[in-house]
Amino acid sequence: MPSIIDVQNVSKYYHRGAESIQVLDNISLTIETGQFLALMGPSGSGKSTLLNLIAGLDQADQGRIVVDGLDITRLSETQLANWRAGHVGFIFQFYNLIPVLTALENVELPLMLSRLNRKERREHAQTALALVSLDDRMRHYPRQLSGGQQQRVAIARAIVTDPTLLVADEPTGDLDRNSAEDVLTLLDSLTRDLGKTIVMVTHDPRAARKAHVMKYLEKGLLTDAPQAVVSECV
Repeated sequence: MPSIIDVQNVSKYYHRGAESIQVLDNISLTIETGQFLALMGPSGSGKSTLLNLIAGLDQADQGRIVVDGLDITRLSETQLANWRAGHVGFIFQFYNLIPVLTALENVELPLMLSRLNRKERREHAQTALALVSLDDRMRHYPRQLSGGQQQRVAIARAIVTDPTLLVADEPTGDLDRNSAEDVLTLLDSLTRDLGKTIVMVTHDPRAARKAHVMKYLEKGLLTDAPQAVVSECV
């Protein structure tokens, strides 16, 4: 499969007063179209920073990041915001659903700035909820849904714009084991059935086990997952 993400010699620093702290050290990474990649590593290793760079939420200090042929490191803040809106779907540990909106209305939100009319927006949102097996819950409010169902609504919201890339930051971190397994199976099906590319940050070996590829970050350096971690995921 052709690569959809190409991270080339990327470094990132954070500054605390006069002190410069290197978070990512000359990272290079290629992700194929339709691949499900898990990023693992201890807290503070740079996992979320790398995820944010790939998603265009932050900018690298050195190197290039090319997504679907576009060098996003060359984009302005405004251009990055427009690119994210059309090309990236976000899934977080906490679902970030608006409590006064139904599941359908929450999923419809990313389409509000699109050129679609109300009927078309609703149809797209209904299709996304059907893809996550929640078409029978579209009129329910978040408080009427379980944690796993709320996360599936959040996933429907992430895919409703048909993004190039899905990024997931600890998507099962707030779920019980059975709900987490359901969500991970859903993410896997999005890659296998719809060809979506997913980059997921996780501390959980059981979550990483669902991914096609595991990478490991420690002290800003990216490697293949150590054998001990791979064994724990098997």
